[in-house]
Amino acid sequence: MTKTETPQFDIPALCKAGVVINEGPDFRVEVQMVPVPEPGPDDILIRLNFTGLCSSDIHMMQADLGLPPMSTFGVRSPGHEGAGIVVKTGANVKNFKLGDRAGIKPITDTCGSCALCCGGMETYCKTATHTGVMTSGTYQQYIVSPARYASPIPDGVPDEVAAPIMCSASTMYRSLTESNLHAGSWVVFPGGGGGVGIQGVQLARAMGMRPIVVDTGSSKRELSLRMGAEAFIDFKETEDPVKSVIEIADGVGVHGVFVTAPAAYKSAVSYVGERIGATIMCIGLPTPGSIILGTDPCEFIFKNLSIKGSLVGTRSDTAAALDFAKRGMLQQISEIYPINRLPEGVEKLRKGQVAGRIVVNFNWEE
Repeated sequence: MTKTETPQFDIPALCKAGVVINEGPDFRVEVQMVPVPEPGPDDILIRLNFTGLCSSDIHMMQADLGLPPMSTFGVRSPGHEGAGIVVKTGANVKNFKLGDRAGIKPITDTCGSCALCCGGMETYCKTATHTGVMTSGTYQQYIVSPARYASPIPDGVPDEVAAPIMCSASTMYRSLTESNLHAGSWVVFPGGGGGVGIQGVQLARAMGMRPIVVDTGSSKRELSLRMGAEAFIDFKETEDPVKSVIEIADGVGVHGVFVTAPAAYKSAVSYVGERIGATIMCIGLPTPGSIILGTDPCEFIFKNLSIKGSLVGTRSDTAAALDFAKRGMLQQISEIYPINRLPEGVEKLRKGQVAGRIVVNFNWEE
């Protein structure tokens, strides 16, 4: 095929997908064959090569966030971070062509015209379509996306790196930028050895910040230090993890706390120590009503303390995170599983046993 020829793709009637069985607290996942969807006139059909497994997927399969469950929308496959290739385009599509690389994010589409969409807050759009909840997610190999909202993947970023960037890295980029912290700031990531936190460590380092990880286990220690953490505090081996973090952060306290593990909210404020003007960023999703985060108002006043939440990344956040990867500043963080081991990967994630990310290769089966 010459460079000017259009690639041709044989699109099957059925494809592999991780399907949720018994949605709720006792869910399980099976790999099944499901129908390949048909793109509409403004859509593209993407054949995914990789999907990441995110902790938010567990919430969706357990249906414990107080949101309408997947089954409400007829969705059986969760997932919201996929990377692959465009194999079919709708009649109106101009921004993608066959053979282009494309990624799927936690948001499938927004209205594009409300004040939030126009003001850089598109992920809060009241009519946003959530991937893997309201429309089939990236546990399904062939997936439809509105062409305007899919993310182009640049050359030089492998799909196994690009897939988790769609959620974890773009989410962390958004949180880091919304924190308004600067180069030289001490930042701590409680639970930072997981898939979202470890992307934050890399991005914080690339942005000139000084990351500290609080987590447990030799695999998470090795990964955290290799990805740029200045220190790793094992909370199971350290008598007072908060004291240790404060001592590292000039003996004063950190400038920023990025909470990606819900269990870490209970100690989040403590890491600030005596630092003035610190910010705590809420990222990890606990079960609604299970955790209350706050402190004495006097502490907010006398320390100029801020607590702020951030959701997933926008299209521009994803593009920025992909650019970090293209420049070598976001490295491979994932263990790669074949598609037949997707259920095993989900169980490992449910038990909190994953260092970094698990990504599933749809084109590999053991």
